Amino acid sequence: MTARQFSGDKLVVASHNPGKVVEIADLLRPFSVTPVSATELGLPEPVEDGETFIANTEIKALAAATKSALPALADDSGLCVNALKGDPGIYSARWAGPDKDFMSAMDKVEVALAGKDDRSAYFIAVLSLAWPDGHMESFEGRIDGTLIWPPRGDRGFGYDPVFQPPGFDITFGEMEPAKKHRMSHRARAFEKLIDACFPSN
Repeated sequence: MTARQFSGDKLVVASHNPGKVVEIADLLRPFSVTPVSATELGLPEPVEDGETFIANTEIKALAAATKSALPALADDSGLCVNALKGDPGIYSARWAGPDKDFMSAMDKVEVALAGKDDRSAYFIAVLSLAWPDGHMESFEGRIDGTLIWPPRGDRGFGYDPVFQPPGFDITFGEMEPAKKHRMSHRARAFEKLIDACFPSN
């Protein structure tokens, strides 16, 4: 089935995470779309009670589209550590606690990995584009890598300072944003979204 095409010049970024909003806005820039964040519109954060990344991202996108009467793009992403059976996964943000303390969250991951040889991990991102009538299109991206310790770099957000992508000796936290945006899990999901939903020029 052909995906619905996006038309218009304004899109709600259904996130209250400033780092995600900036990254998604950067990805949207070439498409003449003005992003407006959920924070700017004063939209409440919906309860993310889904059991998968896709369920949570669809909850956020649909809530924002319904309340704003505009198409809305939501992201749900997380770090999945193989030796921890995929944790923190969909609970990646919750490991950071109510204060969004990702230094504490990274420390929890490191403590949980004590005595384990396997430090492989991957980031997953799901992007969902919702329309006010309830229609939804969703896309997933993934990048595998290795966890390092101690954290390095302050250019990214979340778990970026401990994640080293394949073929690099620096973390996402140390990487130039433009380079990260070309290869990240979010960029890979975004590429699928653009191919499916944005008319080619």
